[in-house]
Amino acid sequence: MSSERAAEDNQQVWDVVVVGAGPGGASAAHAAACTGRRVLLLEKAQLPRYKTCGGGIIGPSRDSLPPGFDLPLRDRIHAVTFSLNGKLARTRRSKNMLFGLINRPDFDARLVESAEDAGATVRTGVTVSRVDQHGAEVPDRRTVAVVLGDGEVVLARAVVGADGSAGRIGAHVGVKLDQVDLGLEAEIPVPAPVAEDWAGRVLIDWGPIPGSYGWVFPKGDTLTVGVISARGEGAATKRYLDDFIGRLGLAGFEPSISSGHLTRCRADDSPLSRGRVLVCGDAAGLLEPWTREGISFALRSGRLAGEWAVRVAEAHDAVDARRQALNYAFAIKAGLGVEMGVGRQMLKVFSRRPGLLHAAITGFRPAWQAFAKITRGTTTLAELVRTHGMARRALEAMDRG
Repeated sequence: MSSERAAEDNQQVWDVVVVGAGPGGASAAHAAACTGRRVLLLEKAQLPRYKTCGGGIIGPSRDSLPPGFDLPLRDRIHAVTFSLNGKLARTRRSKNMLFGLINRPDFDARLVESAEDAGATVRTGVTVSRVDQHGAEVPDRRTVAVVLGDGEVVLARAVVGADGSAGRIGAHVGVKLDQVDLGLEAEIPVPAPVAEDWAGRVLIDWGPIPGSYGWVFPKGDTLTVGVISARGEGAATKRYLDDFIGRLGLAGFEPSISSGHLTRCRADDSPLSRGRVLVCGDAAGLLEPWTREGISFALRSGRLAGEWAVRVAEAHDAVDARRQALNYAFAIKAGLGVEMGVGRQMLKVFSRRPGLLHAAITGFRPAWQAFAKITRGTTTLAELVRTHGMARRALEAMDRG
């Protein structure tokens, strides 16, 4: 559809179009819609849909949810068993809940419902082939053309890309990725006695491949069991998962779902916007480099992207739009960017000396207390290192190794 035809048909121009209805996209759509703007949320899949994800909801995730959001928790975690490649297992417990566990299909669907309740329009089963900020499809300099797979053109004053690390919008912005990891996961239905043994407790196993670890997350009658390590170690990662499941005594149970997923962290100098297009969550390469936790990063960056997309939409020229986009980038880098920097340090230390980390967190009470505070959301790893001299010196000492 040409710009002239669009004008003739009085085609609607949305204030904000969000591409991708995961936690980042739904959060962005909710934040933008709460301002009363016209917001369209596009998703290629039909909801609900499965996503490879442990489903841990830590404090920062919980605190970033829409007001009144009812978390569909499958379990509440009060204990963590740590092991070092299956050995030296030790369980630490907490009187207060450490974090909650969700199934992504239910969680994501409720986030989208919250965006709809705030006023966003949702279209599912829609593929975006590209975005154009110049050319025949774009009627003026304040407009972005979102071209769908069937050729339909959707016009917007601002676009938020939340379509994953391999999506179209990140490629348009020019997102550069610095760290790529492979996660493998199995959803394993188990009988009631096994489920009861895991209720309220997770397992974190520091793995045999540098930088790798495994997890068991209980969700009612199903255990989510997974491992993650650097891309390029695919065969070794698969062996780790098989050995991990075997050691746990779960090899005799048939998984209902077996899946894999690549996680991608952004490079420090990677852009977060281009013109009137912003990216958030996985599309921006925003996740914690050590744990590869992404839900809280998606929720927090999505909310910021939605708020700043409204300001971009209101900009009357390219200079003002650029200023608002830069303000968004500054907000991301000042918060999540700092956390990612400390996470990279932790990954470096952990990759070299997993045994030291295991000994600290299982045998040194302040280390366990720090872990608990981070998962509850009363502090962050970056804040801990910044404000506690002992934590900073310990990280520096381990880094020197």
